[in-house]
Amino acid sequence: QLTLVESGGGLVQPGGSLTLSCAASKLLKYVTVGWFRQAPGKEREGVSCITANGRITHQSDSAKGRFTTYRENDKNTAYLRMNDLKPEDTAIYYCAADGASTVCSGDMPYWGKGTAVTVSS
Repeated sequence: QLTLVESGGGLVQPGGSLTLSCAASKLLKYVTVGWFRQAPGKEREGVSCITANGRITHQSDSAKGRFTTYRENDKNTAYLRMNDLKPEDTAIYYCAADGASTVCSGDMPYWGKGTAVTVSS
């Protein structure tokens, strides 16, 4: 059973940067990792996904050019680096994992509890 814990959220000013971490309780090198977010009053949105081999399989339009997903499998950790943050990026950010598929899906079987990101001056 795989458990995931997100960290790194907080308050940041518009235009600032933030890096989120997703720490796994077990070896992460075999799984696809996805980043998702849910803003107040909105449905969950897929941000990006990365396979065990480091291939980016999904990037949302809002993430392209600003967000980077990467992983350090030897540390059992995946990351989401966010640059040029905007107020509309305010959301709860979740990481998820799937050991059986490279498909980026909200139906991934393993999820963290999320970390809050607030972009405001």
